[in-house]
Amino acid sequence: MSASTFFRTVICGFIATFAMAMVAFLQSGIGLPVIDVGHILTESFNEVHGTGTYHIIFGNLAFNIGGILLAMIWVVYLKDRIPGNWLIQGLIYGVMISIFAGLFVSPFVSAAAGESFGIFYSNTWVPGKFILAGLLMHVVYGLVLTQSLKVAGVRELNG
Repeated sequence: MSASTFFRTVICGFIATFAMAMVAFLQSGIGLPVIDVGHILTESFNEVHGTGTYHIIFGNLAFNIGGILLAMIWVVYLKDRIPGNWLIQGLIYGVMISIFAGLFVSPFVSAAAGESFGIFYSNTWVPGKFILAGLLMHVVYGLVLTQSLKVAGVRELNG
């Protein structure tokens, strides 16, 4: 991967993560739960240490780094393997991330925070709404990521 592709991917990953965070906060307007990933990660960090060592900045930093890593995974491993234009690819990647988050990330992160959301949020008070909220925010991430990469001209790993 060239340096240019790397930096454009980092910027696009940050933009997509920001869009996902905004959707996560604003989706309460349509009756879905607010999912503040930065706060959840901060609580997980603090639970592990037993004190309020970490500030919300660290949780949000970890959230953004995760979004940038997902962008790198897309460009390096998946972009040329998933068929379709940027719209179809973004939808597919968003659904893939949502499934992974519901199966693995949410149960482990919530357990580290001293709670248990369960697989696909089964231990929450409204699992269906959490699944829909997670799907919506991850699909937005996938769509914004693939469109941003298209606009940034990230077409191939050598570019």
